[in-house]
Order: sequence, then C-alpha cells, then structure tokens
Amino acid sequence: MDLTVVVGTRPEIVKMAPVVLALREEEVSFSLVHTGQHYDHTLSEVFLEELGLGSPDAVLDVGSGSHAKQTAEALIRLEKHFAEDPPRLILVEGDTNTVLAAALAGAKLGVDVGHVEAGLRSHDLRMPEEHNRRLTDHLSSYLYAPTDLASLNLRQEAVWGAVWVTGNTVIDASLRYLPLAEARSGVMDLVPYDRFCLATAHRAENVDDPDTLRELVDFLRHAPLPVVYPVHPRSKTRMEEAGLYERVRESENVLLLPPLGYFDFLVLMKHASCIVTDSGGVQEEATSPVLRKKVFVFRRSTERPEAVAAGYAKVVGTTAEGVITAMREYLDDPVPPSAPSPYGDGTSGAQIAALVQEALAKGPGPLGRKGAI
Repeated sequence: MDLTVVVGTRPEIVKMAPVVLALREEEVSFSLVHTGQHYDHTLSEVFLEELGLGSPDAVLDVGSGSHAKQTAEALIRLEKHFAEDPPRLILVEGDTNTVLAAALAGAKLGVDVGHVEAGLRSHDLRMPEEHNRRLTDHLSSYLYAPTDLASLNLRQEAVWGAVWVTGNTVIDASLRYLPLAEARSGVMDLVPYDRFCLATAHRAENVDDPDTLRELVDFLRHAPLPVVYPVHPRSKTRMEEAGLYERVRESENVLLLPPLGYFDFLVLMKHASCIVTDSGGVQEEATSPVLRKKVFVFRRSTERPEAVAAGYAKVVGTTAEGVITAMREYLDDPVPPSAPSPYGDGTSGAQIAALVQEALAKGPGPLGRKGAI
C-alpha cells in the first residue's frame, strides 16, 4: 500500500473516520493500522464498529504505560511494521503518543507524514499533547490545519511541510453520525433527569493531580445541575486510589456511566444543557450546527481558542468554585451559542482525501526520500 492510516485512540478513530470513508469513496488503496494505545473494547473497537470502518489491517497491541514507555513501544512496533510493508505516506490525526511515534518512525525511515489537525497550540508545556503536536508538525510533509489560526501557528514556526486549511473532521463526523446515533442509542433511557450537565475528565494534568482531582469531585457533587459522568478508566482508577470514588458514586447529584461508544456520547451531547470537560475534541464537537452547546473547559488553557472566540467554550480553571460560578452565570440566561462553527462546514474529510491523492500522485514530499526504506 502507498498509504497507511494510523490510529491509536478513540478520538483519532472518530476524527479519522471521515477521511477513511472519503478515501474509500475515491477508491484510494490504503492500510489501516491501530497501535492499541486504547486497548479496551469500549475505548476503541466499539468506535470502529459504530463508524463502519471495519477491522484494522494490523493491531500492534502497544497497551498502557508511562508516556515514554508507550511512545517508545509504539515507535518500535510501527517502525517494524512500516519496514515490512513500506508506505509512501503515513497519515496521522491529533496529538497522542501514537501520533508522535508514527511521525518519528516515518521520519527515521524517510517516509512522508501527513498530519490531520495540525497547528493547534495551547502554549502549556505541562500537557504531553502539546509536545506531541509540536514535534509531529515539524516532522510532517503535509499539514492539514483546521483553522486559519492553526495555519498561522505553523507558518510562524516555519514548518518545512506544505500547509492547507481544511476545517476539522469532527464536524463531518457529528453531521454524518448523529441521525444514526439518535436512531440506535438507548442511552437516554438511563438518564433520570429532565435537565443535566454532561461531564468528562481524563487528562493526566487533572486526574493525576490529587488536589485537582478533589476539586473535580467537589464540582460533581455540588454542581447546580445534575451531572451525567461517563467515567474514563484512568479517572476511575485515580479516584479509587485517592479514596474519592465512593463519594461520587453515592452522590444523588451524579449519574456515573461506564465509557461510552461514540453514538451514546453524541446523543448525550445533544440532550445536555451544558458540558464540562477537559477534552479538546468535545470543545470542537460542541460547535457543530447539530449540537451547539456551551462548554466549560476544566483546564487552565486550551488549544481551541476559536471555540472560545465563537462563544461556545469558556476556560474556567480547575477549581470547583470556578466551574460552578461559570455554570450558574450561564444557567441564569441559558441561551445556547449560535455563531457558525469555526471548524468548517463538514467537508474536511473529502478535502483531506483529495489532498492525499494529490500528494501520492506527485511523489515524495518535502521530508520524504524516494526508496529510503
């Protein structure tokens, strides 16, 4: 195969799905590789099934571990895989350890890398994702930036690769899959509230910090709306270790759910009065014309300032008081945001697929070396 598409986590699967489907529609041959960074069925395989992507051509079983161990294991296994069946172009999405490992493996072997969702910057070096996305951008021959600001970031850093503004594929995914989700999901049967806040939290800088974790638990228990909280396995483990999980489980203000598939989560977003999250992708999804939700970002910074500028997202810090105050202010006048999404019109997957075809037709890109493997 000339093209290898690499994924490793559920956000990558969701955001790469529109590209994969567009490639198939254009009859572009490619292989799909899953590193296994998210190895739990509910965090990975169910997303592939729901989105109609089928089984990967290879699963590398990288598994869990520290950031260094996981990245190193993914790098070793990806390099071996690429060397056995050399692609001309490796396509990655986002800012995970899988993405950086694939970009490094490609660079070491002289294979061009295409980076979907390039150019995002939080300027917060506490975040492993910031390291991953910056390094990947500078290792990529083709950079598909979701917004003009992301493109400007890349040009200011003088990246070597070619840059295009394509929008964000998560808008494509929400438009394509929400009707299916509403037809198939029964998740609302589990929710006993007429109005609720949807919450997610999984980032290491939040759940691995005992003080911040306690603030999160205080918010969940005392939020001005009941909270529906699908618990990420990492967050549950950290709460149990800190002796906090039972406090959340016993609270009448919180409905705990296991990790959900994409369809269930889309439906919860659709019905929520507002959202509290530390996820980057949720900040983007909330701007979709079929969702349009107010998001309170449980972080000190965001790499999605466009969502803030458009009125969808508000960075509220990592204290319970900060989140609760912001929620109360909004609930006093709960008018959902109405500005157009800053992340495109739902055609990003098709645009990227067309650009990938052009790249393959032209031969090696800025960082590729013909016959390097």
